[in-house]
Amino acid sequence: MPKAEISWKRVTEEGVKLQVYARHVGRDWKFFQREKRFEVWQAVPEPPLEDWMELLDAVQRMIPRRRYQPDDEKDLRRQILERFPEARI
Repeated sequence: MPKAEISWKRVTEEGVKLQVYARHVGRDWKFFQREKRFEVWQAVPEPPLEDWMELLDAVQRMIPRRRYQPDDEKDLRRQILERFPEARI
């Protein structure tokens, strides 16, 4: 995957396993998900807070490796707080 994509796996409340990835496009992040390997990626217009937190964790881990800058983390935190004001970051 290119630098601008970060992926992870999660399980929904119903017990469905999902593969999720986020793509950095300009100043925004676009989320996609699928259930199985050969299915088509589906865009997620309103990703849950859980996905945003996974993305934030991944970006924080990539800052020391110089794949992302500290400003990227600040922008991501701002975006999360705009969408989820009750979130504790």
